Order: sequence, then structure tokens, then C-alpha cells
Amino acid sequence: MTSGRAEPRLSSPPLPLARGPLSHAVVSALRERGSPLSLASLADSDPYGDDLQLALYVLYELHYQGFDGVDDDHEWDPALLAFRRALEDRFLGALRADVPVGVGAQQALDELQVEPVGDDGTGVTYFLRDHGESGHLREYAALRSLYHLKEADPHAWVIPRLHGRAKAAMAAVEFDEFGAGRAEEIHAGLFADLMTDLGLTTAYGYYLEAAPAEMLATVNLMSLFGLHRRLRGALTGHFAAVEVTSSPGSRRLAEALRRVGAGEAATRFYDEHVVADAVHEQVVRHDVIGGLLESEPGLEADVVFGIRATGYLEDRLGTRLLKAWRSGHSVLRTGAAL
Repeated sequence: MTSGRAEPRLSSPPLPLARGPLSHAVVSALRERGSPLSLASLADSDPYGDDLQLALYVLYELHYQGFDGVDDDHEWDPALLAFRRALEDRFLGALRADVPVGVGAQQALDELQVEPVGDDGTGVTYFLRDHGESGHLREYAALRSLYHLKEADPHAWVIPRLHGRAKAAMAAVEFDEFGAGRAEEIHAGLFADLMTDLGLTTAYGYYLEAAPAEMLATVNLMSLFGLHRRLRGALTGHFAAVEVTSSPGSRRLAEALRRVGAGEAATRFYDEHVVADAVHEQVVRHDVIGGLLESEPGLEADVVFGIRATGYLEDRLGTRLLKAWRSGHSVLRTGAAL
């Protein structure tokens, strides 16, 4: 099933079209060195909107795969880093204002595990399981590819910033995410197999133009937390939130794919996460979070912030998806057919 798989990251994607003055400034600076980087519109920008989120996404991608025709040395360009810091401050400031903390890390994790009575929730994975059509699942996979084709990469940045029990446990979970030593089992590759099964293009970053701001924000959050040592607690909280919620959500998505007749390659990605993430949840809760807070108890509020900021942005994305699908519309920003 995985033999002969084309590597989605063999080439870098093209630069996207700008969505406003901030993203225009970034894209122009990457196309032509020395192009002015103006922050004049920052104060009036929506911290969760298309323009700021695309600008951040493009700047963060310089640390991953880069862009076709863009020199690698832009990654550490001082002017671009200063511009990025201003965008990050706007984004992070909004999250700090909108996301409550106020509880301990274990309570925040417990809240994530509360499933609706009768398993009849109203979120995205419930909709896809009970009502989703092939087109809905293809749109969902296309948008999620912006993260899943680099799955686990943003979280790997925290490993050098941990020590002891937390470091060992985090490395163990990441080892599984990267295929436990087997290239054909890397989770990003399994997602590429899912996309192939659904008739989607697996090229890295291919669906960036179609992704709404809400999708970009969920990916940007990982990079924001991962690139700053001071936010290591928040990144650990983000990782915990992903692992705690992954298993039941993956089970529903696997059921949705089977219901519409998707093949084994499509369902395998989520089947794998049902099993693996049920184990990972315990490791992350007790050893990653527990180990981190045992050695650095002052980071607990940051861990909770990471957990709840993840949920906040996922809820925003879910609202966008369900509003479009329930009204019979595509959620893709470009409206292009997949």
C-alpha cells in the first residue's frame, strides 16, 4: 500500500497570492529582496483574519519547506523576523485576551475527555460520521493536509527545551509519529496515502490557496509555540490537547470514510491514530505534562493556555466548516473543485 509512494515534500510550493497588505508585503519581500515591509495596517488587521494569518503562515513555512524560487537564507532575514514578531504579538495578544486559563493542567485535560452522552455530538467529526458526503471528506482532508503533511514536525521543536522524564516521553511519542524507524510508516506519509485514495493532490502546500484563515490559524499556532522557547509550556499543552482528542475523533473519521466507500489507505490513517493516540494520551498526560510540571511548576498556566488556545481555534474552524456544509456550500476559500 505504501510502496512506491511519491514523497510530497520533494519540492517546495509556489508562493501564494496575497490576501491583504500584510501578506502582500511578505510575498513581495520574498520575491524581491529589499521590498518594503510596512506594518501600517497592523493595528487595524483582524488577528484571526486571512491577511495576517497568511502572512504568518508564509513566514513560518520558511522554517519548514520554503517556497519555490525563494532563497533559503530568507529564513533568518532580520527584517522578516522583526515583521514576523509584530504579527505574532498581535496574534498572541488576541489569544491571551480570548482564551481563559484559571484551572490546573489536569482539569483542563479532563475537560477534553468529556464525550457527549450517546456519542451524538455536534462537532465536525460527528457531522462527517453521520451526514458527511465524499465531497465533505475530501475538503476536510485537503485543508488538514496543511498540517498532516508535516505532522509532528512543529512539536519536535520542544524536545531540546525539555529534560528528564518529559524529554524522554516526548521523544518516544514523536518516534511513533515519525514511523518508529520505518519510513513507510511516517504519519505524514500515511496521510498522503489517504489523500491519494480520495483523489487529492499530495504535493506539499498544494491547498494553501483554498484554505480559509481559520485553518491557517490552527497550523500557525503550532509554529508560534514551537519557535519560541518561552512558549514551551504552551506547545506541550497543544501537543497534549491533540493527543487527548485524537483517538475518539479519528474513530469517527474512520467510520465516515468507510460509510462513503473510501479505500483501505484512506481509513488506515485514522485507524492508526485510534490505537496509537489512545496510548499516547496516557504518556503525554502522565510523563510529558507530569514530568514538565514536576521540574517547572511555574509553566502550568502556559500548559493550560496551550490546551485551551488549541480548542479555541479548532472551534472557530469547526464553526466555519459546519456553516458552509450545512448550507450546501464549499468551505474552500477559492471555491475550486477538488
